Amino acid sequence: MSNVRLPNYENLPTNADGVRTAWGVFGDAADSVGLFNQLTGDVVQSAASLVRKGTVFSLNAPLDFYTPALFGRPSLSREVQPVREWWGLNEVIDNFNPQSSTQWDGLSHVSYRPDHFYNDASLDDVLSGGRNTVAHWARRGIVGRGLLLDLARVADAAGRSYDPGSSHAFSVDDLEEARRAHGVTFRPGDVLLLRTGFTAWYADANAETRQRVASREELRACGIAHTEEMAAYLWDSHVSAVASDCPSLEVWPMDHSPEAFPFGCLHQILLGQFGMAIGELWWLDELADDCAADGVSEFLLTSAPMNYPSFGAPANALAIK
Repeated sequence: MSNVRLPNYENLPTNADGVRTAWGVFGDAADSVGLFNQLTGDVVQSAASLVRKGTVFSLNAPLDFYTPALFGRPSLSREVQPVREWWGLNEVIDNFNPQSSTQWDGLSHVSYRPDHFYNDASLDDVLSGGRNTVAHWARRGIVGRGLLLDLARVADAAGRSYDPGSSHAFSVDDLEEARRAHGVTFRPGDVLLLRTGFTAWYADANAETRQRVASREELRACGIAHTEEMAAYLWDSHVSAVASDCPSLEVWPMDHSPEAFPFGCLHQILLGQFGMAIGELWWLDELADDCAADGVSEFLLTSAPMNYPSFGAPANALAIK
C-alpha cells in the first residue's frame, strides 16, 4: 500500500513513443499491484463508513451466463463425481476460462508492446516470475469505495437511446454527465463501475444473436471511447480500477491499426502503462436500481480474486450499502 500522491496526466513522464507512462510511480520498479496501491488503511476505513443499511449486492454474473462464451472462449462443462455411492458429490469443471464471466483483467493480460508489460516486465518475468499476475491482488484483497455511473439510465432520462449491442462509444462528456447527475466526486483509489445496459441486452438476446456475438470477429458492443482524452480522464480521476457490464470495457471492436496506436486499444494504456485494473461483464443492474431508488451511488466494494498467478480472474465482488 502507498500514500504516494499521483501526478496529473500532463505531468506524467513520456516514453520513447511520446506516450505518458506511470511506470515506477509508486517507487518500486518491480511493483505488480498498480493503482490498487492506493487502497491504504485510511481509504478502506473511509469506504467502510459507507455501509448504512446493510444491503449486499453480488456483482457477479453466473459463470455460464454468457453461453456460448464470448471471444471464442470455450464454454464450461462439468463432470459430477459421486462419493461413497452418492452419499456426497464432487465435481470437475472443465474448460474453465477465468475471464468468461464477471472478471478482472490482470496487469499481465495485455502489454503496452510485446515483451513490455506494466513497469516494463518482460514476458519471461510474467510467465516464470509471476510479475503482474492476479495473485498479487489476491494476496492483499481489494477493498475500497465503489462508485457507480449509470450511463444507460442517464442516457434514457435524456431521451438518447442507443443499442448496447452496437459499437456505441461513450465519451468523457458522457461519463461527466452521469457523474454530475449522480452528484458524486472521485476520490483516490475509487473502483469506478460503469453500467451500460449490455447485460440486460444480452439477457434478452435470442440464441442466434448469442451465437453471433460469441465470435470475436462478429461481436459488436458498447464501451468507452478509444481516445487519449478518455485515458487522461481516467488517470486524472485517480481511480484504482474501472469496470463495466460490457465485454471489453472499451467499445468493441478495438482499432489495432498503426495509426490508432496506442489509444485504439485502451487496454494497452490502462493495464500496460497505468497499472489500472479493468473489470468486464460485471453484474450491475440490481445495484443500479437501488442506487436510483435511494439516490446513493457510492458504497463499500470488496473483491477476492483467486489466489493463482493468472492473467485474469473472476471478480468475486460485492457492493455493500
